[in-house]
Amino acid sequence: MRIFFLIYSYLITINKDTKGASAIEYAIIAGLIAVAIIVAVTALGGGIGATFQRITNALSGVGGSGT
Repeated sequence: MRIFFLIYSYLITINKDTKGASAIEYAIIAGLIAVAIIVAVTALGGGIGATFQRITNALSGVGGSGT
């Protein structure tokens, strides 16, 4: 009977120790968010750059000083 008590106590102790698992889960979530940001910036980078270039070209003709 003592062996069952020891196994039960061990399983209860393992079940309570979840701090490491939570930290790993948060690290995985942060990594996935970083990957999503990198993919979005890579996909939209050229389009955004072209848009800003068109705005710059349009504004450079309006100012007249040509700085």
